[in-house]
Amino acid sequence: MESVLVLNAGYEPLHRVSLKHAIRMVHRGVAEVLKDDGAPFGPFLRPVVLRLIKYVKMSWRTRTTCTKEAVKRRDGRCAYCTKGKAETVDHVMPQSRGGLNTWLNLVGCCFKCNQRKADRTPEEAGMKLLLTPYAPKARPPLLPDFDYALIA
Repeated sequence: MESVLVLNAGYEPLHRVSLKHAIRMVHRGVAEVLKDDGAPFGPFLRPVVLRLIKYVKMSWRTRTTCTKEAVKRRDGRCAYCTKGKAETVDHVMPQSRGGLNTWLNLVGCCFKCNQRKADRTPEEAGMKLLLTPYAPKARPPLLPDFDYALIA
């Protein structure tokens, strides 16, 4: 399936859309064609790059929400044994003692280690935290290898 690059009104790359979606965006007046490949697509020329007419705020791209799935994806393996897969999430400081759902208090954990640790701190359970929890940086842009020569 062919895709068309969509730029924000300030020329920042946003995402890619299908060719049909791109034609609909141009027809509705939401975007303008910056570059086409010269090949006909119905009554239009096939677009390669579009630019939005109005600027779209992209604050959602810079946030990294702390969810269970995101913590498991961040760690990938058990923070206590490092052998098992991160099947569940463990609170380093248990919730019953005021531990919060934050990047620095949650780690990926296998079922076996999570049961062993239970409602205790790692020190109380005699377990060592082998992976240090951290807050990941903002998501990378969708098009890190964007070639600005496309819009020249």
